[in-house]
Amino acid sequence: MVQWVREVLPPAGVQRVLAGAQLSNSVGDGAYYVTSALYFTHVVGLAPARIGLGLTVAWGIGSVVGVPLGRLADRRGPRGTAVLLALATSVAVASFLVVRDFVPFLIAACLYASAQSGLAAARQALLAGLVPKEERTGALAHLQSTLNAGLAVGAAMGGLALHAGTEAAYLAVFALDAVSFAGCALVLLRLPVVAPAGAGRQGAGRAVLRDRPYALVTLVNTVLLLRMPLLSVGLPLWIVERTSAPEWLVSALFILNTGAVMLFQVRTAKGVSGLRTAGRALRRSGLIMLVTCGIFAFSGVGGPWVAAALLVIASGTLVWGEMLHSAGSWQISFELAPAGSIGEYQGFFGTGVTVARTAGPLLLTSLLIGLGPAGWVLLGVVFLAAAWAMGPAALWAEGRRGEPDAAYTPMTALAVRK
Repeated sequence: MVQWVREVLPPAGVQRVLAGAQLSNSVGDGAYYVTSALYFTHVVGLAPARIGLGLTVAWGIGSVVGVPLGRLADRRGPRGTAVLLALATSVAVASFLVVRDFVPFLIAACLYASAQSGLAAARQALLAGLVPKEERTGALAHLQSTLNAGLAVGAAMGGLALHAGTEAAYLAVFALDAVSFAGCALVLLRLPVVAPAGAGRQGAGRAVLRDRPYALVTLVNTVLLLRMPLLSVGLPLWIVERTSAPEWLVSALFILNTGAVMLFQVRTAKGVSGLRTAGRALRRSGLIMLVTCGIFAFSGVGGPWVAAALLVIASGTLVWGEMLHSAGSWQISFELAPAGSIGEYQGFFGTGVTVARTAGPLLLTSLLIGLGPAGWVLLGVVFLAAAWAMGPAALWAEGRRGEPDAAYTPMTALAVRK
């Protein structure tokens, strides 16, 4: 038990402070995720179609803005940039408390999505500046575990608001989310200042846009990220429309996924330490995802208990494949980014999340609900092909990159606290 606790808790020092910042804003995010749709319809008074349109536009803009904001973190320093973007996210969420029309909602949503995308890139650059290269994947595993713990706590708080169903309860949840990002900014201020890395780099302005091997790696990873809307959209619709399993199982499977990542992500990432081990983890992930999709395909055939058992088994293998994919993709995304442009490159790599979340629901709905079991098999083959393609793509990118920039290492982190 003691050994397990030591594995789950991040090491003392900068990694634990980074995890504290992650925990702070993920609690607010968890509450936001489970209440936002009803808040925007019941309190703000927007039609569901306008909410969908506004959020799609906002995240589309956020995915584009993430690259220049990541570049800003490289050039001006990741700690200060991350703090400002956390505060900007707090302001965006707070503005939702007072908007009552579509245009103000759209503006607030664009600010929220842009700040969130930039914050993710800036935090990756901050981690790269403070954590030695060989420890980064493990650090990200700890952050992912912390993220899931915070989301679970926040979702429980959001559930209380949903149970109350009052405007005051919804407003309290959004106020909590705004405070959580302000708290994240305060925790980030406890970290050492990291010297700017990108200033003075020749041609750094659009380096990632000219890096075709890295763009290919990002594209392949975007395909693998279809697992995200699979859990939130594809699987719930499959359970309701195509199986005889009880609808409450949707919630139970979400809890299973969140809890498993919280408990086992760190252990799963332990063996990933370079491009070759990352490629091996991704190949295993692809095979597991193929098996997972096959089990899901059969869940639409049996009775309620058979369907429920198959769904639970497949959800267990799904989270196993997810954790392997996460560990492998983290290692590859950092390993292939030039040392002085990590924020910019992480901003670009992160666009895959936005694309998968935007295009994934329509694609998965057409594939799974439209084709049924055959759609699951086809999806499993796509996951397998993408996972096995990632290793060669990463090695090609490694062979095409120049010598690493020795000017940006964890030693450039200044032992200064403001």
